[in-house]
Amino acid sequence: MITESKYPKGLFFLVFTEFWERFGYYLMIGIFTLYMITDPSKGGFGWDNGDAADVYGTFIALAYLTPFMGGLLADLKLGYRFSITLGGILMGIGYCMLAIPEKWAFYSALGIMVVGNGFFKPNISTLLGNLFNDERYRHNKDTGYNIFYMGINLGAFICNFIAAIMRNKIGWSGAFLAAGIGMFIGVITFWVGMKHYKHVDVRKEPSPQDKPLLMRFVKVLGVGAAFAALGWIIPDAIWGDGGEKAYTIMGSKSTDAFFMFCIPVIYFYASIFKNANIEEKKPLGTMFTIFIIVVLFWAIFKQNGSALTTYAEYYTDREAPQTITAITGKLGFSEKLVPENKEVNQLDEQFRKIKDENGKPKKCSDYPAYFKNLEAEKIPAKGQSLSLVNTEIFQSVNPFFVVVLTPLLIAFFAFMRRRGREPTTASKIAYGLLISALSTLVMVFAVYFTGNGMSKASAWWLICCYGVVTLGELCLSPMGLSMVSKLSPVRLTALMMGGWSLATSIGNKLSGVLAKNWDKFDNKANYFWLNFGLLLLATIIMFLLLKRLNKVFKEGNY
Repeated sequence: MITESKYPKGLFFLVFTEFWERFGYYLMIGIFTLYMITDPSKGGFGWDNGDAADVYGTFIALAYLTPFMGGLLADLKLGYRFSITLGGILMGIGYCMLAIPEKWAFYSALGIMVVGNGFFKPNISTLLGNLFNDERYRHNKDTGYNIFYMGINLGAFICNFIAAIMRNKIGWSGAFLAAGIGMFIGVITFWVGMKHYKHVDVRKEPSPQDKPLLMRFVKVLGVGAAFAALGWIIPDAIWGDGGEKAYTIMGSKSTDAFFMFCIPVIYFYASIFKNANIEEKKPLGTMFTIFIIVVLFWAIFKQNGSALTTYAEYYTDREAPQTITAITGKLGFSEKLVPENKEVNQLDEQFRKIKDENGKPKKCSDYPAYFKNLEAEKIPAKGQSLSLVNTEIFQSVNPFFVVVLTPLLIAFFAFMRRRGREPTTASKIAYGLLISALSTLVMVFAVYFTGNGMSKASAWWLICCYGVVTLGELCLSPMGLSMVSKLSPVRLTALMMGGWSLATSIGNKLSGVLAKNWDKFDNKANYFWLNFGLLLLATIIMFLLLKRLNKVFKEGNY
C-alpha cells in the first residue's frame, strides 16, 4: 500500500503518468509489426517479415537512444518537469499522426516519437529517484521502482484490449488515435501532481570538469550524424555491385548507420568515466559494466514485438472458445478469417517451399496464411468464418504477469531484508538474466512439440514463456533503474538514466537484427537455441563479475 510514511506522495502521480505513457506506447508497439505486414487491402503496408523487423528494431532502438540526449539537456539546462512535459506532448502528436495512412506520416510520426521519448523517459525516472533521496524513503527505493514498474505494466496490459476493440471496430487509425489520447491524459496527470515533485526538480551546479559537457555533447551529435551517414553510404559504395541489392555489413543500411552513430556516443560515456574523480570511478565502472551485460537481455526480451508476434500470428492456435467468443465478440476482441477454399491445408508443404527472387518465402494471397498449418477439420467451410483472438492480445500477457508477480516479489524481498539476506541490486540482475535464459527454452520445446510449425502451438506455450521471462524482467529492469539512481553522481543522474536507455537501445536494435533472420531459420528451434545461448553467455559473465560488483554496492551502502 502506498502511504506517505513509506512512500512520497509524488510517487502516485508519477506512477499514473507513466501508466498512461506506457498505455500509449505499448498500444502502438503491440500493433506496429502487424500494421506493417498486413496486406494493403486491409489497411497495412504489406511488407515482409524481414523488412518489418528491421523498421521495428530501428524504431525501438532510436526510441531508447535519444534519452541520453534528453537526460543531459534536462540535467544542465531544461530541468526535469519541462522535459517530461515536452516529451509527452511530442509522443502524443506522433501517435496521432500514425492514424494517417500514408508513409510520409508514418515515418514523420516515428521521428517525432523518438525525440519525445528522449525527453520523457530518463527524466521521469530521475524525478522518481530524487523523491526517494529523502532519508525517510531512501530504504524503500528498490520497492518504489518496483511499484513504478507495476504502474507501467498495468497500462501496458490494458492497452492491447483497447487496441483490439478499436482495430476491429474502427480500424488502424482508431487504435493509433487511442494511443495518442492516452499520452495526453498522462501529461495532464503529470501537471496535476506538479506540486508534489516541484521541490526535487533541482539542477545541480556542474563541477568545473562538467562545464564543457554540453559542448562535448553537441560535438558528439555532429560526429555521430557523420558516422551514421558513413554507415549508410560507405559499405555499399565500396563493396556493392551497383545492382538493386545494397551491400551492408549488418543486414540493412539502417542497422549499419545506427551502430556507427553509437560509436561516438559510447566514447562520450567512456570520457565521463575517464574524467571522474576517485570517489565516482568505482560506482560508475560498476554501472557501465552492468550496462554492457544487459544489452543481451534486451536483445532477446524485445523480440516480443517481432519474432514472438510472428509466432503468435501464424504458429499459435488463436481460435477463441465459444464461451469467450460470446463475450469478446461483442466487445470486438476477436477477428474473423474466411477461407477461399477447403483444401488450403494440403498446400502446406508447397507453401513452405515457394521462394521469391530474393530467396524469401513467397506470400500467398489466395488464402489467409493462418490456415496453412491448421488441422483440416478446424478450417471452416467456404462462406463461414473462424473467430480468432487478436494477435496483439498476447502482448498483454507480459504486463499481466508483471502486475501479478510484482507484489509477490516485493513481499519476498521484504522478507529477505528483515532477515538481512536480501540480494544486492547486482545479484537481482544476475538472477534475472538466468531466469530469462530459461524462458527461451520454453519456445524450443514448443517448436519441437509442434513439429517445427507443422501444426498449431497451444497458446499456453507463449503464455508460459512470457511468465518465465517476466520474472526475469522484474529482477532486472526496475533494478537497473534503481541502480542508476543509487550509483550516479547527483549532477548527472538523468544523463546516466540515458546511459541505461542507451544499453537498452543497442539491445533493441540487436533484437531487430535477430528477428530479421527469422525466415532464414528453417528449424525455428535453432532460432530460440541461439537466443538461449546469448542470454546464457550474459548470465555467466555477470556471475563471474558478481563478487566485485557486490563489493561496490556494499562499500557505498547502496
